[in-house]
Amino acid sequence: MQLVVMVAVLALAGAGQGCSFGCHPTNISIQVESCGLTEVIYTTICEGQCYHEDLVYISHYERPEQRICNGDWSYEVKHIKGCPVGVTYPVARNCECTTCNTENTDCGRFPEDIPSCLSF
Repeated sequence: MQLVVMVAVLALAGAGQGCSFGCHPTNISIQVESCGLTEVIYTTICEGQCYHEDLVYISHYERPEQRICNGDWSYEVKHIKGCPVGVTYPVARNCECTTCNTENTDCGRFPEDIPSCLSF
């Protein structure tokens, strides 16, 4: 259940957001479901962009360090009235640009074009 809620949180973090430079906590609302009941909860996620510069020459032996917006996470439990099963959801305690950890994050390249924040 934690994985499903975390995926939903991360998907909502990018949906409909404008450009945000720097890495910082932001408040969002997400819907959770338990026992067939749905309720909105409020949580904090890490949001923003971290500086990264691609090399002109890409080597298979030495990859540039990629930095991502991440932080310390804890989990809280929400009990929906009338349901004995609690819903566990993630809460970001602090956020910073850190080196991408391949043990818990997909650090691969994004295969699509990334829209620019510049308006022309």
